[in-house]
Amino acid sequence: MDAPKAQTGWSDRRNVSAELQLRLRPAGLALRATPPLRGGEYDSYRMRVLVVEDEVKVANALKEGLEDERYEAVVAHTGEDAFFRINTEQFDVILLDVMLPGRDGLQILTSIRKGGVTTPVLLLTARDTVEDKVAGLNSGADDYLIKPFAFEELLARVRALLRRGRAPDPLRLAVGDLDIDLVTRKVTRGGRTIELTLREFELLEYLLRHQGQVVLRDTLAREVWKETTRGTPLNNVIDVHIARLRRKIDLDPSVKLIHTIRGVGFMLREGEP
Repeated sequence: MDAPKAQTGWSDRRNVSAELQLRLRPAGLALRATPPLRGGEYDSYRMRVLVVEDEVKVANALKEGLEDERYEAVVAHTGEDAFFRINTEQFDVILLDVMLPGRDGLQILTSIRKGGVTTPVLLLTARDTVEDKVAGLNSGADDYLIKPFAFEELLARVRALLRRGRAPDPLRLAVGDLDIDLVTRKVTRGGRTIELTLREFELLEYLLRHQGQVVLRDTLAREVWKETTRGTPLNNVIDVHIARLRRKIDLDPSVKLIHTIRGVGFMLREGEP
C-alpha cells in the first residue's frame, strides 16, 4: 500500500473505519457527505461503483460510506480481481488504487483503455508528484485524488465524473452485419429481419452494449432479468434464451456472433473470442 497505516480506535456514528476517518478526512470534518444532487443532475441510487483497494479496512469503509449515499459499491482487493470484474460487469465509475498486489492500478488502467472500456476512473494514491499525476492521466485516468483526502471531496469528484460521463444513448447498435434499432426494436442481420421476443431483444441489446466483453450469467440475471436476490438460480433460463437467440442470430451466417465462454458466461463479438 502506498500510504502509511493509522492505528486508532476512533469511530463515528456510522461505525465507519477509524483508519479511514484519519486517512480520508482532515481533523474535524464529518464523514457524512452532502446529499446527491437531484433534479436534472443524477440520482446515485443504483449507480454502481467499483472500489479497487487492497487494504481491507479502507476498502470496506469506502464501501460502507458509498452505500450510505445510495451507491451500489463492489470491492476488488487485487489487480487481477479488478481486471476480471471490469471486463465482465458494468460499472458507472471506478475508484482505482495505484499500488496493488500483482497487477498495479496503472497497468489495469492501460489495459482496459486499450480494450475499449470507457468507464470513468478516479485514481487514488499517495504519490503526489507532477510526474505521477501525468503518468496516471496519460494512462487513461479521468481524475486523480491524493491520499489522504476528505470523503466529501471523493464524493464530489465521483458526481462530477458521473455527470461528465453520461452521454446520450445511441439510437442504433451494431456489430458486423447485425444491426438493432433501439427505437423501433427492429433487428436485422445481413439485411434479413429477425423477429425477437421482448426478453430476447433485451438480452441481445445488453450483449451488444458490452460487445467484446465476457458477460456473466449473474450479470444477465441482475441487469436483464432484474433479479437482485435469487432464491432459484436463473442459469437454465438464461441458457435457454441464449440458445434461442443464437438460433435466430447465428443460424445462417458463417461468422458467429454469440459465443459461450465455458464456465464463465457469454460474449458477443465478430469472430472467435
